[in-house]
Amino acid sequence: MKRRILIIEDEEKLARVLELELVSAGFEVERVSSAEQALPRAERADLVLTDLRLPGMDGLELLNLLHRQDARLPIIVMTAYGTVEKAVEAMKAGAADFLMKPFSLDHLLAVVSKALEFAALRDENRRLREELGRRYSFDNIIGRSPAMQEIFATILRVAPSRTTVLLAGESGVGKDLIARAIHYHSPRRDRPFIKINCTAIPENLMESELFGYEKGAFTGAVTSKPGKFELADTGTVFLDEIGDVPAPVQVKLLRVLQERELERLGSNKTVRVDVRILAATNRDLRAALEEGAFREDLYYRLNVFPINIPPLRERKEDIPFLVEHFIKKLAGETGSRVRTVSDEALRKLMDYHWPGNVRELENVIERSLLLATGERLEASDIKLDVNPRPAAPGQIQFLPEGMTLDQYEQAIIREALRRTGGNKSQAARLLGLTRNALRYRLSQMGIEDPNS
Repeated sequence: MKRRILIIEDEEKLARVLELELVSAGFEVERVSSAEQALPRAERADLVLTDLRLPGMDGLELLNLLHRQDARLPIIVMTAYGTVEKAVEAMKAGAADFLMKPFSLDHLLAVVSKALEFAALRDENRRLREELGRRYSFDNIIGRSPAMQEIFATILRVAPSRTTVLLAGESGVGKDLIARAIHYHSPRRDRPFIKINCTAIPENLMESELFGYEKGAFTGAVTSKPGKFELADTGTVFLDEIGDVPAPVQVKLLRVLQERELERLGSNKTVRVDVRILAATNRDLRAALEEGAFREDLYYRLNVFPINIPPLRERKEDIPFLVEHFIKKLAGETGSRVRTVSDEALRKLMDYHWPGNVRELENVIERSLLLATGERLEASDIKLDVNPRPAAPGQIQFLPEGMTLDQYEQAIIREALRRTGGNKSQAARLLGLTRNALRYRLSQMGIEDPNS
């Protein structure tokens, strides 16, 4: 599509020459003789070429107005009466470039092409930044429950600082997304974000991975290598599963937190780093303190600003929105025709206890989309792990992990009703209850018996 240029020049012959040259170069051109005529037309232009000396409103005043309307619009000013001061004034007002009359047409085309190219690169850069920001924006962390709204407000409060944050919550609740949201809402958003999975790094390699090493520090160290903290300098380090860091590394980690400095393995030279530290754990670090598995001083350095992320079973009002989000996200990837979810399917998802939290829900939706054949996700398409996990040796497992007695009882009652097609007498027999006992439990669950 042709780029559109608006020419503002009151000298008819020059305006015509400029128009012909730009049209022959492949641009679409509109020309006017005054700033007043230009204002309503500028919003359709990709670039404005204006004289500074105009009848009525002058070019500098027009430049200021156009810049306030759209700061991204490239504007090139031209004048026969220009001085260095005029050029500086025009550039401060937002001009992309300055042309002194007389100028060659080749120079004009070069300046126009350069201004358009710069504007395109700037817009592409902005688009990419916005896309990256949206990936971890609150719109992508689905949570309309009061608990999640409070977390979003907390992120906005803590993100602008360099305060250390400790994210606590079960596996699968979204600690990674929240850590990234803190980073991308902080002044360090354009700097590195380095995630370190403390569980995934073997204990004998963790020190060298985090703090780097010098050539010859150990067998195989043929070159020097910076660690994760050096690579994250001026940015953010996210220590995932911080509770699994071995004791020798905890000492060095404490130094980074306290002094913002470290030493590479095999070196006695101090390296200063400017990093903001975010940490996450699904373990009870206080219990680890009592067991002696985690340093008390490191715990208090990490626990400056704790954020506890609730499990999905404690914010089930978020499930319908999460399901909608995952269907939109995964339908295209799986080739599914599903666009919506039935009430029965949603009820089945709401009744489940979600030991794996949001990650498990996403996996269930992806699997269900592969099984579904229509445009609506049905209850029969959803396969859940309803069996309790096997107990560890010597441990008695009374309930599925993360499920209360009331939740387990309600799940069994709903399953009995599903198997009997809603027939309460048959469901009562299946459960070993009287019909009145079942009716009482249903009323406690908020399910009314139409026959009562």
